[in-house]
Amino acid sequence: MYPVTGAGLGLRRAFIGSLAGRIPSGVDFMEVAPENWIDVGGRYGRQFEELARQAPFVCHGLSLNLGGVAPLDEAFLHRVRQFMDIFDIRCYSEHLSYCGDEGHLYDLMPIPFTGEAVRYVADRIKRVQDIVGRRMAIENVSYYAAPGQEMPEIEFINAVLETADCDLLLDINNIYVNSINHRYDPLQFLEALPGKRIAYAHIAGHYHEAEDLRVDTHGSDIIDPVWILLQDAYRHFGVFPTLLERDFNIPAVPELMREVGRIAAMQSDHELGASHAATGC
Repeated sequence: MYPVTGAGLGLRRAFIGSLAGRIPSGVDFMEVAPENWIDVGGRYGRQFEELARQAPFVCHGLSLNLGGVAPLDEAFLHRVRQFMDIFDIRCYSEHLSYCGDEGHLYDLMPIPFTGEAVRYVADRIKRVQDIVGRRMAIENVSYYAAPGQEMPEIEFINAVLETADCDLLLDINNIYVNSINHRYDPLQFLEALPGKRIAYAHIAGHYHEAEDLRVDTHGSDIIDPVWILLQDAYRHFGVFPTLLERDFNIPAVPELMREVGRIAAMQSDHELGASHAATGC
């Protein structure tokens, strides 16, 4: 059972004021980075509290450093648990990457695709789940090099999910970006993931640097091949909750809602088609 349903939108301070205290019609759930909202007071704190009463929220972390060598920040994780309890937040997710080495790197670096890394990261995920008192979801990330690779990316992700017994935050755009940069079939990769572990999904835009290089920016509109891949995912796994990410070049909320609306329309069309197929209509 999914922690949320429908079409979601990542909440950003850049547009929270324009919401005027109301979640837009058509947004079924929202996502926040706990690092940006824990213990926030004043105007932003009041705005967040108002919105959190109106629809389900999920948390997507930025700094946990699951693949890093530094100890997990357990004090922070206890604060995450408290934050989730206070606002009845439905899910906690993080990136399958590392982002720290004697300081925060402000980027998501690839974990080596090795058996040793599988065991190391899985143990850290288990510890996170123990502290927050919930299953967590890990996100398949975009990457631009694979140092020390001993197994394919898909084998590494699936091994971590199985060993840690955690859920998957499925990033559709990251599959597409990686398929261009590392020359693999995105549909084949998608269908090799364990659908039973999907908690929800992200979809976003990216930057077209060159024919053989795409950069995951969340700074532009979603392109047709990524929409098609989402449609393929619904066809293969059934409809799952899906959230629009937009972090840069953020347009006005009505423009964001056009893409959220497209997610919802795709979900509705697929569910209708599946219903007709089941009834023979």
